[in-house]
Amino acid sequence: MSDKVYDSASAAIFDLEDGAVIMSGGFGLCGNPENLIRALNDKGAGDLTIVSNNCGTDEYGLGILLQDRQVKKMISSYVGENKTFERQYLDGELEVELNPQGTLAERIRAAGSGIPAFYTPTGYGTIVADGKEIREFDGRNYVLEKALHANYAFVKAAVGDTAGNLVFHATARNFNPIMAMAADVTIAEVEELVEPGEIDPDDVHLPGIFVQRIIEGKDYQKWIEQRTTRPRE
Repeated sequence: MSDKVYDSASAAIFDLEDGAVIMSGGFGLCGNPENLIRALNDKGAGDLTIVSNNCGTDEYGLGILLQDRQVKKMISSYVGENKTFERQYLDGELEVELNPQGTLAERIRAAGSGIPAFYTPTGYGTIVADGKEIREFDGRNYVLEKALHANYAFVKAAVGDTAGNLVFHATARNFNPIMAMAADVTIAEVEELVEPGEIDPDDVHLPGIFVQRIIEGKDYQKWIEQRTTRPRE
């Protein structure tokens, strides 16, 4: 068994302390590292900075950390499904840094690629650009955005091997791979843990070199943000 494999989510976050900066993968409630989020909630670590495209809903995903006031700051691109988020922000309890979604993704990707900053036209002329360097290229103005790095990345994959090679399923591939590249310690939870060689190399979405710890998750609920149905004919 690889020394990357941990018996549980709580064991895998043994050294995570108050004040940590954590990236949490997924898109909405899809591809959430459910076991790691619950373990973090149980651990009770506080003053956390969470980087995620959203903060879940009031009862699911990262929202449970907000409910227990473990989060000091959120760096996100979308926050519309969480009333607790809204209330804590308006009451001055939660610091929020909103990023255009493409900018957020590129800030994370840049950190994983060793790029300290980049220019983007997105946000120019809005409050997103306040206090940031502006430069003109070929007659168009661009905003300087800095790479975004974290102490830990929590990622969720469909399949992983004990060496840390990961395969993501569909929308769960959003944010998870780039976050894994942008943190000091990447902890992956997978639905199925296999031995090296059982994943075709052509199917690997994230090489194991970016993963320091891995667990096989359990009790997945795979939450749905908004269930919309119509009568069947």
